[in-house]
Amino acid sequence: PLIAPLIHIQANLEDELVKEALKTGVDLRQYSKQVEAELQRIEQASIKDYIKESQNIASLHNQITACDSILERMEEMLSSFQSDLSSISSEIQTLQQQSVSMSVRLKNRQAVRSQLSQLVDELVVPSTMISVILDSPVTEQEFLEQLHELNNKINFAKELSFRETLACADIQDIVDRLKIKAVSKIREFILQKIYSFRKPMTNYQIPQNTLLKYRFFYQFLLANERTVAKEIRDEYVDTMSKIYYSYFKSYSSRLLKVQYEDVADKDDLMGVEDTAKKDILYSGFFSKPSLKSRNTIFTLGQRGAVLSPAELEAPILIPHAAQRGDCRYPYETLFRSQHYALLDNGCREYLFLSDFFMVAGNSALDLFNSVMGKTLSMFLKNMLTYVSDCYDSIAIFLCIHIILRFKAITAKRNIPALDKYWEAVLEMLWPRFELILEMNIQSIRNTDPQKLGVLDTRPHYITRRYAEFSSAIVSINQTFPNERTNTLLGQLQIEVENFVLKMAAEFPSRKDQLIFLINNYDMMLGVLMERAADDSKEVEGFQQLLRARTQEFIEEILAPPFGGMITFVKDSEALMEKGQLDKLRNDEVRITQLVRGFSSTWKQSVEALSQDVMRSFTNFKNGTSIIQGALTQLIQYYHGFHKVLSQPTFRSLAVRSELINLHHLMVEVKKHKPNF
Repeated sequence: PLIAPLIHIQANLEDELVKEALKTGVDLRQYSKQVEAELQRIEQASIKDYIKESQNIASLHNQITACDSILERMEEMLSSFQSDLSSISSEIQTLQQQSVSMSVRLKNRQAVRSQLSQLVDELVVPSTMISVILDSPVTEQEFLEQLHELNNKINFAKELSFRETLACADIQDIVDRLKIKAVSKIREFILQKIYSFRKPMTNYQIPQNTLLKYRFFYQFLLANERTVAKEIRDEYVDTMSKIYYSYFKSYSSRLLKVQYEDVADKDDLMGVEDTAKKDILYSGFFSKPSLKSRNTIFTLGQRGAVLSPAELEAPILIPHAAQRGDCRYPYETLFRSQHYALLDNGCREYLFLSDFFMVAGNSALDLFNSVMGKTLSMFLKNMLTYVSDCYDSIAIFLCIHIILRFKAITAKRNIPALDKYWEAVLEMLWPRFELILEMNIQSIRNTDPQKLGVLDTRPHYITRRYAEFSSAIVSINQTFPNERTNTLLGQLQIEVENFVLKMAAEFPSRKDQLIFLINNYDMMLGVLMERAADDSKEVEGFQQLLRARTQEFIEEILAPPFGGMITFVKDSEALMEKGQLDKLRNDEVRITQLVRGFSSTWKQSVEALSQDVMRSFTNFKNGTSIIQGALTQLIQYYHGFHKVLSQPTFRSLAVRSELINLHHLMVEVKKHKPNF
């Protein structure tokens, strides 16, 4: 209870006036009276001021009273406004609800109107449609347009019939009649175009292109009258099957009439003896291929041009034009023309069938086989007959690569229609090619050198046949390599190498044997490098054989004139390696004879050697290379001779001064090197 008074006392004590009074020591009673008197004076003054301002205060009171009255009226007005606004808000909410309801009803009515309008439009059959379908030719654009519209109405009527719409019955009769009329006119038009294919000398591609312009006709029939659509498709298949069969049968038979009359038979094998008295292979030059010569069976010549892009897709041969010009062609050219015609017609037919008859995948392939199956079977049968009696391996191999290229063309065009046919042809050609190749390998294996006529060191006609044939196969095989072919060529090469060795063994002297081997290896290598890749296995193998035999031949021809010096150098070098050169100290007489003999006869010996080499080798370039190698080897031996005689053991020999200077020897030797 004492806390409150104490707080007031504390607050009063903190007052500034109280603090001042306490500081100055003023009497509080006296000071209280003064304060009270001052308050009374101030009160009296305030009353006087109030009386003085009484009129103003009365006026203010009146104004306040008037304002209260005005505010009261405003309060009444605002209350009225508030009541009115509440009523308006309720009305607006009602209007909003009515607006939403009306919007929903409007949308529903618009949706119904749209569907009903479409239904009415689809149900109505315009008079224009009736007149066009009945009277206009099918080739007119307006007929095609109205046919589209009729097709839509037929589909719509079918849809309504499923829903059991009563309005459908009103138009069903007229739609059915228009459909029957349209089907009749379309059937007549398409059959007429198909029958036009059968006219002689007709280019069937023209009516085909016309049908493609009206491909919707078949679509209409397929959707509305399947029996008529099937009739048209069957009629087309039957007609085109006969047309293609007749055309290709006639074309194939006429092509065979412009084939070369002389073709290879079972006796035209690589190892069979050539009875021609003047065989073109005994010369060092190539003659123009002639199919009447057995050697052209193994020569590619210009036949490989059939695989070039320009020739591969060139226009087909016209047999009667070739007959008038008395032109003849190898089998692969006729094969190319025949199959390019098949490729061209087959691709076009597959695209037409897929587009017009609206088929794809296996259905398209089945329809294509229905049209072209008879023709393809005829092709395979004729080819089997020809191939089973064919012994021209190059022709067969070219045909294989023609098919491989045509297969790539159809794959690039994304047309699989002929894929099975290509495979069937390859399955027929590959075994025959391998059989002929194996027969040639066997013929070389069974060759008896003693029955091949007079021995001659020049290239043998059998090795030339091999070289021409191998280079032909290798060059053709580069685009589409086949491991089985490479294996058979490897076997053939082994047999040819064995044959060359057997033939060489018939010569009595080693020199003639080497000349024969070098001539044959060089000839085969030259032909292979001319037509095949430089890094082929055949080229590499014959290069090694040629280098080995050439080096041996060089040693063989250097031995007669320089054998003593060569033997001395080899013996001396062997003793030098062992440090036993002193063993030759007593060979002064032998060394003297070697030095003086070389000095007096080397020029004549080199001249005779050069002439002998040039007479021995049919290839001038090869002969020159051998002479250069022989003279280089001679200089190396003579340099070794110099080196041996410069040893301390032989420095006291007087004959050392008669040694020919190596530089002078090299200059003189170069004079004897033939120029190209």
